[in-house]
Amino acid sequence: QVQLVESGGGLVQPGGSLRLSCAASGSIFTIATMGWYRQAPGKQRELVAVITSGGSTNYADSVKGRFTISRDNAKNTVYLQMNSLKPEDTAIYYCNTYPAGPRYWGQGTQVTVSS
Repeated sequence: QVQLVESGGGLVQPGGSLRLSCAASGSIFTIATMGWYRQAPGKQRELVAVITSGGSTNYADSVKGRFTISRDNAKNTVYLQMNSLKPEDTAIYYCNTYPAGPRYWGQGTQVTVSS
């Protein structure tokens, strides 16, 4: 059974930075491709970034060059470093496997970018 717990969100001004963490329980983590997703109010959930078990990464065009996904397999944790944040980055951020496992969605962590 996999459980994912996101943390690190908050309120930040445009241009600021945040680092999100996702702690995973379950042996699947070390072999799974992991992703960060987000859902803004009134919009569908979208994939933001992906990292394979070997560390290869891919990003949505909207965050490329600003966000960095990483993972620490020893800690069963995946991170999302977000720099140069924009108001349009405001959303609830979730981690999950990629492709997403329907049973793995957690509560997410709220990121609000506003002055």
